[in-house]
Amino acid sequence: MAPSSNRRPGSSRRAQYSTFLGYVIAFLGVAAGVAVLLISSGNPGAFSTLRSGATDLVAPASEAAAASRSEGRGVWSALQGYFTYGVRVARNEQELALARVRLAEAEALKEENRRLKALLDLKDSEPQPVAVARLIGSTAASTRRFAFLGAGRNKGVAVGMPVRSPLGLIGRVLETGERSARVLLITDTESVVPVRRASDGIPAFATGRGDGTLQLRLINLGTNPLKVGDAFVTSGSGGLYWPGTAIAVVTRLTRDGAIARALGDPGNTEFVQVQPLWDEGAAAQQLPAPASTGAQ
Repeated sequence: MAPSSNRRPGSSRRAQYSTFLGYVIAFLGVAAGVAVLLISSGNPGAFSTLRSGATDLVAPASEAAAASRSEGRGVWSALQGYFTYGVRVARNEQELALARVRLAEAEALKEENRRLKALLDLKDSEPQPVAVARLIGSTAASTRRFAFLGAGRNKGVAVGMPVRSPLGLIGRVLETGERSARVLLITDTESVVPVRRASDGIPAFATGRGDGTLQLRLINLGTNPLKVGDAFVTSGSGGLYWPGTAIAVVTRLTRDGAIARALGDPGNTEFVQVQPLWDEGAAAQQLPAPASTGAQ
């Protein structure tokens, strides 16, 4: 009579050892995961060296993949524009969006120059970028909002430096590797940016909501003077972000401010500028001392 195919592990010493070894490996895996989770909760920068090293290793492949995605997106956009609105209409819409951003920044600079000339007869100038790099990736499904740059300490990128696209501010450098860097996006819930309305300089704070939008909270509470369509730019307070950089447009009013749409979208941005700190002295007081990898 043929033996049954449904044999218990107890009938074979090798099966018993295999089952026991499987349980041991599973238990060790769970224990290691719990240990990593506890260490990360108590010290978020504990594994920044491993993260930066891993990002450096995959940076060349990520950059190549980003270039391929950009080329594919460009071909698809051209075909879609041809069969819907036409390539010329799509290009004109992009130029119009960029012109609106430049107009908001120009209004902010005009107001800033008027106030500065009245006091010191001086005006601000656009900073020279530290580096121009490709965005090689960004978080899509996570509750946190990060992006990754294809440039690191080898290009002079340092923790805290602002990162902006042609349409507006994207975020600031959070960690640096040798050839890559991690950027905290302005839409992350841990991001707070001092801003002001471009038309008249009403101050506010822009806090990320984790869903691609910003919460604008007015500093001076009372009657809400904001309107849908108001453009906001950075104010320069705090020493990190250069003043006058476009950041968001109001889409919905709230009791103490408004909900705004961020102008800089990493998903539609290929190259970005890394700018120097607006005021390194003030920034040094705002940022904690970085670890050996530049983690914050």
